[in-house]
Amino acid sequence: MMLHIRPLSDALGAEVAGVDWTQPISDTTVSAIKDAFLTYHLVCLRSEPLTPAAFAQVSRYFGEPQIQLLRNMRVEEVPEVSVFNSTYKSAEDKPADLLFDRRSGWHTDDSYFAVPAKVTLLQALEIPEHGGETRFCNARAAYEDLSTDMKARLDGLRAVHSYDTMRAPARAMKRTKEEAEETPDVVHPLIRTHDETGQKALYFNSNRTDRILEMEREASDALLDQIHTHMTQPQYQYHHAWRVGDVLMWDNRSVTHSVNMDFPPGRHRIHQRILLKGSVPA
Repeated sequence: MMLHIRPLSDALGAEVAGVDWTQPISDTTVSAIKDAFLTYHLVCLRSEPLTPAAFAQVSRYFGEPQIQLLRNMRVEEVPEVSVFNSTYKSAEDKPADLLFDRRSGWHTDDSYFAVPAKVTLLQALEIPEHGGETRFCNARAAYEDLSTDMKARLDGLRAVHSYDTMRAPARAMKRTKEEAEETPDVVHPLIRTHDETGQKALYFNSNRTDRILEMEREASDALLDQIHTHMTQPQYQYHHAWRVGDVLMWDNRSVTHSVNMDFPPGRHRIHQRILLKGSVPA
């Protein structure tokens, strides 16, 4: 099989085809995919569904897996893999306003940790016939398009990230006492410098970013709302229509994402996920 890499949109993303992920992958292929990942911020690895163990093996080509926070979502025999079931079990489970489904909020994974995961890998196991796309925003391009004055205004600002914030319209999943103790509020810069490329990006999570330090709540909310509106403009977005087996690998240092939760109740939407260890945002 021949490796093929092609862009998925003008905003971000590339498709990687021609690789059998059940077999060992050459260093040359891994290097080419890593280069594409840093260029496009997201790659779609076309694949068939993988066992949790095989999925974990694929992730190790690109970094060191870490175990996610919520224990009840982990795969017991391969704990670095978690299963995400976003199926609506009944009509009552689907809110009339999808903003009240937390997965609809634009977010970057793990920002409530002092050392967030740098990369997320997500594989589709079951998907609905329509809807259920995962949407992505290029936070690096959004930063680059800011005015010089706005870049200067944001430079050096830091924000509190909480496991849950009342700024988000929907509440976070409940934690055990142990999980809550592992996730105190943390502080991150609003502008993050990528530790591999040196490029800057907006580092904002509408589900977790609570307030800007040393600003009154009203002024902080106004500035965070302005950032959110700017970075989620259509020109920065790519919407991924899943195929069963697709593995999306995206860069939490330069991308935010949300889910289109507009699909019928009872239509299964199930993925398996792995997070790769990152570094302290700077």
